[in-house]
Amino acid sequence: MILYEVRLDVDADVAADYRDWLGRHVREILALPGFVRAEILSEPRAAGRVGWCVHYWLRDREALDDYLREHAPRLRAEGLARFPGRFTGERRILALDERLPPA
Repeated sequence: MILYEVRLDVDADVAADYRDWLGRHVREILALPGFVRAEILSEPRAAGRVGWCVHYWLRDREALDDYLREHAPRLRAEGLARFPGRFTGERRILALDERLPPA
């Protein structure tokens, strides 16, 4: 399993509209091949800013590479066009080494 994490920092004055769009955006991504599930988490930010961290779980690195090559440019462009200069995003990729059961 691969975790594709996107950390978002959004201007507070567009945060409600951004969050509405984000939910639709994540559901659109989840419909793509290889995506297993996603979580949208709130993350503290400085005054005037709102933060979210989106965790996308994919079945394997091949599915992520396909997404990054075939779909990410278009999907990223949609957000940039809708909220120009109003947010930033950071991404990272992590591979699951081990899933441990609860104690």
